[in-house]
Amino acid sequence: MLLAREYVAYMSRELVRRLVSAQMIEVSDARALTEKLRRAMSEELAIEDRLNDEVREILSQWADEMKRHGASYQEMYKKVKGQLARERKLILR
Repeated sequence: MLLAREYVAYMSRELVRRLVSAQMIEVSDARALTEKLRRAMSEELAIEDRLNDEVREILSQWADEMKRHGASYQEMYKKVKGQLARERKLILR
């Protein structure tokens, strides 16, 4: 995950606090909303981590072929990741 779990929790707390203080939302249980928001943000951030793991797995299966053709691991990593992201309609940072 690009961001530390503690920072995601902090962002969730701050977002809820600021929205409530600006009277943009009304909540009966700010802690419950904060927890739901933290989980949603963590899941969203973990998508790219899972994609990276999948790309590494794919490239490990093709390592011999890539060596034979002199393909750059970094270049192939970018291409495979981009292709998978397009196929799954993911927006990556």
